[in-house]
Amino acid sequence: MDDFPDPYDLDLHALDGMDHRILSALRSYGGDPRVASAARALSWAGEHGALWLAAGLTGAAVDGARRGAWLRGTALTAGAHLVSMGVKRVVRRPRPAHVEPLVRTAGRHSFPSSHATSAAAAAVAYGALGARVIPPLAAAMCLSRLVVGVHYPSDVAAGAALGALTARIGSRWMSGGVHD
Repeated sequence: MDDFPDPYDLDLHALDGMDHRILSALRSYGGDPRVASAARALSWAGEHGALWLAAGLTGAAVDGARRGAWLRGTALTAGAHLVSMGVKRVVRRPRPAHVEPLVRTAGRHSFPSSHATSAAAAAVAYGALGARVIPPLAAAMCLSRLVVGVHYPSDVAAGAALGALTARIGSRWMSGGVHD
């Protein structure tokens, strides 16, 4: 049995190295002024989940028949963002230091990416309501965090998973199926 690697024996050093290499490769795309400008704009729009909260409130304003679902989806998106901020305070992983960031950040900690958390929560919640533009925009938001050099890929992946899971868990409530 010694011939088989233990699946629970993770090589964290190798994962960390891969995180650094992927980030460096993606950050290099920020050298293109057009890419850098788009990534900066997405980062700014996603600060504190603003883009996603505005999208949800806009959906509630224009889709009166599903106003409640849009508002609950907005609440789930905001809740996911708040949870990510709490996790960030516990984990306290420093932001990448080996690449030059293209934007300033609201905090010093990177895990999980709150931008990715709120983006993925919005993609799941608003995507369920037929907002087809949100999922690809959310993916672009996640990628932008790497291009601007303020998160490791694992920060973004964890944030996206947290956001998607939060919205998925709340999907029954969002659709009006659970009442307190």
